[in-house]
Amino acid sequence: MPESSRRSARPRRTRRETVGRVLLAVVALTLAFLLGIAFARTLDERPKSSGTETIVRTLTPLPQDAPGRTVTVTVTATTP
Repeated sequence: MPESSRRSARPRRTRRETVGRVLLAVVALTLAFLLGIAFARTLDERPKSSGTETIVRTLTPLPQDAPGRTVTVTVTATTP
């Protein structure tokens, strides 16, 4: 088969098909761009890890016994 007949056997794209493909490519690129922006904003808004963690616990006091002996100390002040 000669070269010229192979080229003519392939159907040519119409202008409408070309515009449709270009429009589809633009829409796909726009969606990919917007998805990238959304992903970047999600990464920016996540909580920052500081590496330290604070834990608050309430401790209940242990029962205490009465003291075995009571001592009273009296202090007198001396004036010079």
